[in-house]
Amino acid sequence: MAKVKEITAGVYQVGGDGLSRAEDCCVYLIDGGGESALIDAGAGRSASMIWSNIIATGIDVSSLKHIVVTHGHIDHIGGLAFLKEKLQAQVIAHSLELPAIEEGLPQLTAASWYGVTYEKVKVEQVLKGEEQRLKLGQVELICPHTPGHTPGGISPYVDITGKRVLFGQDIHGPFNQQWGSDLKEWRISMQKLLELEADILCEGHFGIYSPAAAVRKYIEGYLRQYSRK
Repeated sequence: MAKVKEITAGVYQVGGDGLSRAEDCCVYLIDGGGESALIDAGAGRSASMIWSNIIATGIDVSSLKHIVVTHGHIDHIGGLAFLKEKLQAQVIAHSLELPAIEEGLPQLTAASWYGVTYEKVKVEQVLKGEEQRLKLGQVELICPHTPGHTPGGISPYVDITGKRVLFGQDIHGPFNQQWGSDLKEWRISMQKLLELEADILCEGHFGIYSPAAAVRKYIEGYLRQYSRK
């Protein structure tokens, strides 16, 4: 089994989609040159595998200072406690996801769906408003607020080696009122993502889409699917 997938220079997949347990979301790593960040952390039971995959990238793990959480579902946050301790990293998430990440409210984490016990984690850097930016070595990670799947979802993106890479986790849904899903908000968020004209989409569960035309086709496909709901 492959341990790591290089998506483009400085961007790797280290979890999910055959790299760790099937219950994990896709976990990504951005190497900004001197400073790195993880995007999400998987469901938890294979956090040690994700850790091994991080090592396999060859980056200096002491440079991995941030874990950016796209939203508070267990398949994205279950590995936070383990990886945060291993990396001594700061967790970054939107303020509207704190009830899930810091309080572990079961109706928000959906931990019972996976049979996982969630270990609560403190968020050191709380994002607020429509967009915030994080300096990551030689690049800038931009974190727009994209509610819909959950209230505090974010879809980070980075311009690196001449390409715009979008981490559009869970574009496909699903949607559940228990989590605070809102299809109207989601449609607005998807239009925001289309306007970014990303060259590469790193999706939350269904892999990598490129070039830009394929990214647009993927997002527009779900907009059509949910147009009447």
